[in-house]
Order: sequence, then structure tokens, then C-alpha cells
Amino acid sequence: MSTTPEARLVVVDDEPNIRELLSTSLRFAGFEVHAAADGRSALQLVRDLEPDLVVLDVMLPDMDGFTVTRRMRETGRHTPVVFLTAKDDTQDKVQGLTVGGDDYVTKPFSLEEVVARIRAVLRRTSGSLPDDDALLRVGDLEMDEDSHEVRRAGIEVDLSPTEFKLLRYLMLNAGRVLSKAQILDHVWQYDWGGDANIVESYISYLRRKIDNVTVPGTDEALPALIHTKRGIGYLLRAPQAAR
Repeated sequence: MSTTPEARLVVVDDEPNIRELLSTSLRFAGFEVHAAADGRSALQLVRDLEPDLVVLDVMLPDMDGFTVTRRMRETGRHTPVVFLTAKDDTQDKVQGLTVGGDDYVTKPFSLEEVVARIRAVLRRTSGSLPDDDALLRVGDLEMDEDSHEVRRAGIEVDLSPTEFKLLRYLMLNAGRVLSKAQILDHVWQYDWGGDANIVESYISYLRRKIDNVTVPGTDEALPALIHTKRGIGYLLRAPQAAR
């Protein structure tokens, strides 16, 4: 049906002009759009509507976008988030991705870029997964594609949708070095090319969650699974294959 919205979005920005412009443009692009001007209203909309994605300004009057995202994640919601940042601030971007954001757009932005980023995030976070061979294993790392659960040595690891997608790609290619360009293409699926620095950031976040794990009942660190081949790319491999 041509009238069926492509996806349900919540747009959060305290500047009325930007909020209205984004909302109107996204509706014109085929999305169902609900808007909020502050963090509390955004959290209420997310609870009430269960949107497919949130477009979230970092600077809000009552709480910043990072706090909004953190509160969403604390309640078990893994709704994808695209941050709007007021300037090209690497620290803002890193913090946004750390709390569970999936991408970011720097103001001033083109509406075409926002739509493309939203669609790229939706593709990689809502695509259907294969029914067969749903369990992936590399050493003591286990991923259940059906339940979206990840465990290291039996310990559950909480990942954002993009972290899950990246880890899945690494696990499917275990033992193989993947370049930043390959990872951008397969995980972020940008249609116009993307910032390779986002790959470094997400690899760092995965390492904190996957490699910074201790042996249950001890203080002994588990062997690292994610490795860097300087100037080439990254690979994931089981500890016994490290030599």
C-alpha cells in the first residue's frame, strides 16, 4: 500500500524551525513522524509509540540527548538513535556512540543526508536475520541471531543494534582481516561513502564489552578476541588461533 509509512520516527529538537523542517521533510520522504521539544517529552513518546528510530538533538533544555539515550537503554529499549550535533565535535560523537547511539549528523546538515542516514541505520538494524544457523560461535563468544543475545564465557553482553551488527560481521568472517572500507560497506551500508573514524570508534566500544571481561569467579582477564592489523584492518579470532 502506497500510504503505508516507511517507518515511525520520533524527532527531538528544541529549535522550532529545525524541528518543523525535519518533521515536514521526513513526512514528505514517506515516514510517520512525531516530534518533541525536550528530553522528557521524547522519552514519553518513545514509551507510548515504540518508534523504529529516534532523531535526537544533543543539546536539549532539560537533559542532553546522551542522557535521553542512556535512559532509553536502561529500560531495555534498543531503538536506533541518530544524533544531531551542533558542531563537528569528535568528543560529542564519541560520547553519543558510547551511550548507544547508532549514527550522527552535524549541523548545518542537508535534508538529503539526514534521510540517507536514517535509511542506512534502519536497513542495518531492522533487516531480517536468517532462520537457520542462528547461533554463531567464535571461541567462548556466542551470538544468538534470533534472540539478539551475546555472551562471552557465559556472561551476557549488552550491545546496541549497530554494535550487534558489527560483531556479527566480524564473527561471520572470523580469522579474516577486514578493512575499514569493507566494514563501512557491510555494516553501515552508506550509499555515498562514510567516515572511517566511526569504524575505529565502534571497534573500541566492542573491545570494551567483549575483550574487557574477566574469567567468572576470578580477576583473570579473558584473552582478547578482536585484533588490529595496523594499516590493514581488524579481525576477530578465537584465542587458540592467536599464534
